[in-house]
Amino acid sequence: MEISSVITAAQTYVTTRFEQHPDPVLVYHNLVHTQQVVQAAEQIAAFYRLTEGDQLVVFLAAWFHDIGYLQGSRGNHEQTGADAARVFIGEQQLPESVAQAVADCILATRIPQTPKNLLEQIVCDADLFHLGSRDFNKRNKLLRAEMEMATGQAISGAEWTRTSIAFLESHYYHTAYCQTLLKQQKEENLAKLRTKLEKKENEASEAAIAIAKMPKVKKPERGVETMFRTTSTNHIRLSSMADSKAHIMITVNSIIISVLLSLLLRRLEDFPNFILPAVLFLTTSVVTIVFSVLATRPNITTGRFTDEDIRNKKANLLFFGNFHQMSYKDYEEGMETIMKNGEYLYSNMIHDIYNLGVVLGHKYRLLRIAYNTFMFGIIASVIAFTVAAIFFPIKG
Repeated sequence: MEISSVITAAQTYVTTRFEQHPDPVLVYHNLVHTQQVVQAAEQIAAFYRLTEGDQLVVFLAAWFHDIGYLQGSRGNHEQTGADAARVFIGEQQLPESVAQAVADCILATRIPQTPKNLLEQIVCDADLFHLGSRDFNKRNKLLRAEMEMATGQAISGAEWTRTSIAFLESHYYHTAYCQTLLKQQKEENLAKLRTKLEKKENEASEAAIAIAKMPKVKKPERGVETMFRTTSTNHIRLSSMADSKAHIMITVNSIIISVLLSLLLRRLEDFPNFILPAVLFLTTSVVTIVFSVLATRPNITTGRFTDEDIRNKKANLLFFGNFHQMSYKDYEEGMETIMKNGEYLYSNMIHDIYNLGVVLGHKYRLLRIAYNTFMFGIIASVIAFTVAAIFFPIKG
């Protein structure tokens, strides 16, 4: 029996079951979710170039992994889905080894996930693929609605957001493919949830203050602290993005230089008309790497402040570069001085954020030069190669 026909039969079987046994509670664990998991499994499996036998196991597990919800076994739906898959595979007269592998893949999706091999890892990552996609917010709202209907209890927005944050923080993708592809978007989804929770907590705090009719405070300390925390987090994230962009440029141009030195330059004696384009291409890559390295190169300051600087409120002890040469005792005394003085503390935080911004501005200016050099250099090199090949051909 052909593998494609078995997968088609599984698709028809699962689709029919969902259509013939609709459950209004299943607004998340429904046919749409199953189809999305199958699509994600196909994407991951294509990357790893699985054999037809392994593809069969992964796709069957993806189709059957949530069919247990249709039988009302929410708490043990993985086992129910694995049993249903075994029955279907038996009807298709497939080997017991296939049935066992499919069942193991489905059971591995039970939270916390426990995959033991690549096939199980693929199915687990496909099941939670949405955590690292832009569709996360929509899917998360549907899951909340399903949980509320299934339990008959309303879940507050702050409680659900807190639960979602804890789940994303504890979750990790098992395949290297998903770790690379989905990491950044998952972190952005997590950051949005944290911001949302902070906003809800601030609103709740303000409401409690209004109800209790507490005296108006002179300074919105909680809002200020949230502002500092959010701003610092954004600066650090932007710095990480800048470093990633620089690493991309360094890697790409290192490969280009390696290829030029190992292949093209050895043939320039036979093709002298390509000397100028090759030099231009090589110069572009070298200049790009130089500016990319400059963008990521760390700068270390003197790392020491005197007691007088601290007493005069001229020291910023929130950045390691300003205290790494100090003794622990001096640093501890300086930090105690800062913590006792709210104005001094805020001044240090402002100074720290400002310095982060200055460093970021410098990084992104260098990165812009690197990217512009790479872009215009590539264009000029291609044009030069084209002109050399068409107008200055080597005559045999």
